[in-house]
Amino acid sequence: MAKKITKKIKLVIEAGKATPAPPVGTALGPAGINIGEFVTKFNEATREMKGALVPAEISVYEDRTFDFILKTSPASSLIKKAIGIDKGAGKTPIQKVGVITRKQLEEIAQTKMVDLNANDLDAAVKIIVGQCRSMGVEVKG
Repeated sequence: MAKKITKKIKLVIEAGKATPAPPVGTALGPAGINIGEFVTKFNEATREMKGALVPAEISVYEDRTFDFILKTSPASSLIKKAIGIDKGAGKTPIQKVGVITRKQLEEIAQTKMVDLNANDLDAAVKIIVGQCRSMGVEVKG
């Protein structure tokens, strides 16, 4: 018989750097799961992704056990990493913070494809282009 899920929690944590301190502890504490166990498992699972932000979807069961699914990094952090900026523009229609190429867009779309609602690479690229525009990144090519 399958366990009944009592709660779903979504967190975005830097890979390999989860600690019991907030925000992890404050999000998981009320759910009643073992925070230390989650931190250990998460850091073990994300060891190779150092430096990237990793969204985790945690399912908490009735008996206070848990499972988690790791997603790909947010598109905004992949874009910032690709063009080497710290943050997006404050005034997007006016201010531009960088330029991204079609090749870089395709690489990001390829990485994000499993989490995007797109049927092919072109549709995925269009989604990433939209994110670039909202960040003040100019698209070339």
